[in-house]
Amino acid sequence: MKNIMHLVVVALLIAMFCNESRSQSHEDRSAIHAIVSKLERGWNSGSGVEFAAPFAENSDYVVINGMHLKGRRENAAGHQRIFDTIYKDSRLTIKIENIRMLRSDIAIGHLKAVLRLAQAADRDEEGRITLVLAKTEGKWTIAAFQNTAVQPIPPRTR
Repeated sequence: MKNIMHLVVVALLIAMFCNESRSQSHEDRSAIHAIVSKLERGWNSGSGVEFAAPFAENSDYVVINGMHLKGRRENAAGHQRIFDTIYKDSRLTIKIENIRMLRSDIAIGHLKAVLRLAQAADRDEEGRITLVLAKTEGKWTIAAFQNTAVQPIPPRTR
Protein backbone atom coordinates (compact mmCIF):
# COMPACT_ATOMS: atom_id res chain seq x y z
CA MET A 1 0.00 0.00 0.00
CA LYS A 2 2.84 2.40 0.84
CA ASN A 3 4.45 1.72 -2.52
CA ILE A 4 1.24 2.58 -4.34
CA MET A 5 0.95 5.85 -2.40
CA HIS A 6 4.54 6.73 -3.29
CA LEU A 7 3.83 6.04 -6.95
CA VAL A 8 0.70 8.21 -6.86
CA VAL A 9 2.62 11.10 -5.25
CA VAL A 10 5.44 10.80 -7.79
CA ALA A 11 2.95 10.66 -10.67
CA LEU A 12 1.17 13.77 -9.39
CA LEU A 13 4.47 15.65 -9.05
CA ILE A 14 5.48 14.69 -12.59
CA ALA A 15 2.09 15.78 -13.95
CA MET A 16 2.33 19.12 -12.14
CA PHE A 17 5.86 19.71 -13.49
CA CYS A 18 4.82 18.83 -17.06
CA ASN A 19 1.82 21.17 -16.93
CA GLU A 20 3.97 23.99 -15.55
CA SER A 21 6.59 23.40 -18.28
CA ARG A 22 3.94 23.41 -21.00
CA SER A 23 2.36 26.57 -19.60
CA GLN A 24 5.76 28.28 -19.33
CA SER A 25 6.64 27.21 -22.85
CA HIS A 26 3.34 28.58 -24.18
CA GLU A 27 3.87 31.85 -22.29
CA ASP A 28 7.43 32.12 -23.61
CA ARG A 29 6.39 31.38 -27.18
CA SER A 30 3.65 34.01 -26.96
CA ALA A 31 6.20 36.57 -25.73
CA ILE A 32 8.53 35.69 -28.62
CA HIS A 33 5.67 36.03 -31.13
CA ALA A 34 4.94 39.46 -29.64
CA ILE A 35 8.59 40.46 -30.17
CA VAL A 36 8.39 39.49 -33.85
CA SER A 37 5.17 41.54 -34.18
CA LYS A 38 6.97 44.53 -32.61
CA LEU A 39 9.76 44.23 -35.18
CA GLU A 40 7.24 44.26 -38.02
CA ARG A 41 5.30 47.20 -36.55
CA GLY A 42 8.50 49.15 -35.89
CA TRP A 43 9.66 48.69 -39.48
CA ASN A 44 6.27 49.55 -40.99
CA SER A 45 5.97 52.68 -38.85
CA GLY A 46 9.40 53.86 -40.04
CA SER A 47 10.68 54.18 -36.48
CA GLY A 48 14.21 53.04 -35.74
CA VAL A 49 13.57 53.35 -32.00
CA GLU A 50 10.42 51.22 -32.17
CA PHE A 51 12.11 48.64 -34.40
CA ALA A 52 15.08 48.31 -32.02
CA ALA A 53 12.98 48.27 -28.82
CA PRO A 54 12.80 44.43 -28.54
CA PHE A 55 16.60 44.13 -28.71
CA ALA A 56 18.81 43.76 -25.65
CA GLU A 57 20.86 46.86 -24.83
CA ASN A 58 24.06 45.00 -25.82
CA SER A 59 22.59 43.06 -28.77
CA ASP A 60 24.32 42.14 -32.02
CA TYR A 61 22.65 42.72 -35.39
CA VAL A 62 24.24 41.47 -38.60
CA VAL A 63 22.64 43.36 -41.47
CA ILE A 64 21.75 41.80 -44.81
CA ASN A 65 24.93 43.33 -46.33
CA GLY A 66 27.15 41.90 -43.57
CA MET A 67 27.54 45.11 -41.54
CA HIS A 68 27.55 44.48 -37.79
CA LEU A 69 25.51 46.82 -35.57
CA LYS A 70 26.40 46.63 -31.88
CA GLY A 71 23.82 47.58 -29.30
CA ARG A 72 20.24 48.79 -29.37
CA ARG A 73 21.21 52.46 -29.85
CA GLU A 74 23.33 51.77 -32.96
CA ASN A 75 20.57 49.49 -34.28
CA ALA A 76 17.92 52.20 -33.85
CA ALA A 77 20.09 54.89 -35.47
CA GLY A 78 21.06 52.67 -38.41
CA HIS A 79 17.47 51.68 -39.07
CA GLN A 80 16.25 55.25 -38.82
CA ARG A 81 18.76 56.23 -41.54
CA ILE A 82 17.40 53.58 -43.94
CA PHE A 83 13.76 54.31 -43.00
CA ASP A 84 14.38 57.93 -43.96
CA THR A 85 16.12 57.06 -47.25
CA ILE A 86 16.29 53.80 -49.25
CA TYR A 87 13.54 51.96 -47.30
CA LYS A 88 11.23 54.94 -46.88
CA ASP A 89 7.59 53.77 -46.96
CA SER A 90 8.63 50.13 -47.43
CA ARG A 91 6.48 47.37 -45.93
CA LEU A 92 7.81 44.34 -44.07
CA THR A 93 5.98 41.10 -43.41
CA ILE A 94 7.56 38.55 -41.09
CA LYS A 95 6.48 34.93 -40.66
CA ILE A 96 7.87 32.72 -37.91
CA GLU A 97 9.05 29.45 -39.41
CA ASN A 98 10.05 27.92 -36.08
CA ILE A 99 11.05 28.69 -32.52
CA ARG A 100 13.25 26.24 -30.66
CA MET A 101 13.77 26.51 -26.94
CA LEU A 102 17.43 25.70 -26.27
CA ARG A 103 16.98 26.24 -22.52
CA SER A 104 14.22 27.79 -20.44
CA ASP A 105 15.89 31.19 -20.93
CA ILE A 106 17.41 30.87 -24.43
CA ALA A 107 15.56 30.38 -27.72
CA ILE A 108 16.47 30.43 -31.38
CA GLY A 109 14.02 31.54 -34.03
CA HIS A 110 14.01 31.24 -37.79
CA LEU A 111 11.86 33.74 -39.64
CA LYS A 112 10.98 34.50 -43.22
CA ALA A 113 10.77 38.17 -44.12
CA VAL A 114 9.26 39.73 -47.23
CA LEU A 115 10.08 43.36 -47.98
CA ARG A 116 8.11 45.45 -50.44
CA LEU A 117 9.87 48.64 -51.49
CA ALA A 118 7.72 51.71 -52.17
CA GLN A 119 9.59 52.46 -55.40
CA ALA A 120 9.37 48.83 -56.63
CA ALA A 121 5.92 47.72 -55.51
CA ASP A 122 5.89 45.01 -58.18
CA ARG A 123 8.91 43.21 -56.69
CA ASP A 124 9.36 41.72 -53.24
CA GLU A 125 12.69 41.00 -51.59
CA GLU A 126 12.94 37.95 -49.36
CA GLY A 127 15.13 37.43 -46.35
CA ARG A 128 15.78 34.73 -43.81
CA ILE A 129 16.30 35.89 -40.23
CA THR A 130 17.88 33.97 -37.37
CA LEU A 131 17.21 35.31 -33.88
CA VAL A 132 18.80 34.35 -30.60
CA LEU A 133 16.54 35.40 -27.76
CA ALA A 134 17.39 35.54 -24.08
CA LYS A 135 15.10 35.78 -21.06
CA THR A 136 16.49 37.97 -18.29
CA GLU A 137 14.52 38.83 -15.16
CA GLY A 138 11.39 37.38 -16.76
CA LYS A 139 11.62 39.42 -19.99
CA TRP A 140 12.56 38.16 -23.45
CA THR A 141 14.81 40.29 -25.67
CA ILE A 142 16.71 39.72 -28.89
CA ALA A 143 20.38 39.05 -28.09
CA ALA A 144 21.49 38.45 -31.69
CA PHE A 145 19.91 38.92 -35.13
CA GLN A 146 21.27 37.70 -38.47
CA ASN A 147 19.56 38.84 -41.66
CA THR A 148 20.33 37.04 -44.92
CA ALA A 149 18.98 37.79 -48.39
CA VAL A 150 17.32 34.85 -50.10
CA GLN A 151 18.75 34.56 -53.57
CA PRO A 152 16.67 32.92 -56.29
CA ILE A 153 18.19 29.70 -57.55
CA PRO A 154 19.00 30.13 -61.24
CA PRO A 155 17.45 27.59 -63.59
CA ARG A 156 19.70 24.75 -64.73
CA THR A 157 21.05 24.93 -68.22
CA ARG A 158 22.00 21.87 -70.19
